[in-house]
Amino acid sequence: MSRHMNDGPARTPLGTKRSVDLRQVRADDFRYLSAVARTGSRRSAADFLGVDHTTVSRRIQALEKVLNVRLIERGSNGWELTDIGRIVAEQARSIEMSLQQAVDAAVGNTDNSLRGTVRVMATEGFGSHIIAPALARLRMQHPDLSIELLTATRQLNLHQSGFDIAIAVGTLLNSRLVSEFVSRYSMGIYATQGYLDRYGSPRTLEEVRDHPLIFFVDSLLQVGDLDLGRHIPGATAKFMSTNIFAHVEATRAGGGIGLLPAFMASPYPELIRLLPDRIDVQLEFSLAARRESLTNPTVIAVRDAIQAEVAVRRHELLPPVR
Repeated sequence: MSRHMNDGPARTPLGTKRSVDLRQVRADDFRYLSAVARTGSRRSAADFLGVDHTTVSRRIQALEKVLNVRLIERGSNGWELTDIGRIVAEQARSIEMSLQQAVDAAVGNTDNSLRGTVRVMATEGFGSHIIAPALARLRMQHPDLSIELLTATRQLNLHQSGFDIAIAVGTLLNSRLVSEFVSRYSMGIYATQGYLDRYGSPRTLEEVRDHPLIFFVDSLLQVGDLDLGRHIPGATAKFMSTNIFAHVEATRAGGGIGLLPAFMASPYPELIRLLPDRIDVQLEFSLAARRESLTNPTVIAVRDAIQAEVAVRRHELLPPVR
């Protein structure tokens, strides 16, 4: 059983009704919990808020004492929010929004510019090629907006609270989230002319298996839709990396045949697509956000910017196969 940082209030079952004297609640304490939810640790939350980590701990402890619930606990990856903590942190976002609106009214900011920080989680290739330019342009239009883009090639942890929008391969299923389709995208096998001149060009799926393939490290991938054997039965990768950009560079270097997203391979004319009529793997990207986040105009604007970018660049994601 995990130990709480101060062995404070006993865990209260989720959904249990209890009475709390609102006069004892300090609304500002919710900002500290929200910062831990956003950043994933007390120390990072402290940096985000401009205080020391002991202040973050003390303010959350005070909130736990008033509410008589445990909001964070030690888990396998450090301090994590409890189930109740996640719910409280999500609701606390409205306090931050109200605070920002009050400040804007006080200083006379009546324009429609976006403010605050939005954290987006996405896969490496899509996040870098498609999302980054869209969000960079949006941020330049709104000087008071800050954007954090976290990318990785792994199964996204949609149970954590430290994101506003997540984009991943496949359909995102989580009862706490609103999920929507973003786009389908095509993957194919590519090689350089130099590689083909030296080792020959495969004419069938069976011949593809005889070539060194470039793909993900299967044991570390944890994304079922990207299973190599599902798309090229019987094939095994000989050059593997957890980084999609390494796949592209290894293929460009003549290290084998890479199974690559078309939108990442097409910018390089030296990469030749092979057997497009036989190997055209089509997967999809989905976007997820918490229902509470979609009441935030800034989060909505980020979501709309991503969808608009995809709409004008769909030809890159799904190029004609020829």
